Amino acid sequence: MGNTKLVIEPHKYIGETSVISMRLPKAMLAEIDKVAAETGRTRNEILMLSLEYALENMQVNKK
Repeated sequence: MGNTKLVIEPHKYIGETSVISMRLPKAMLAEIDKVAAETGRTRNEILMLSLEYALENMQVNKK
């Protein structure tokens, strides 16, 4: 067995949180739950990672 290390990255956003409500298509929620099950992460972690990625990579076009 090799020298495999467990690498845990710190959370980008720490401190106070807020609870929100969001409507999602059932098919999208099923995909999110599938990814969560496959990766061992929670639904919340998958959504946070996805939103973080979107915020870092989106482009806002102004009129």
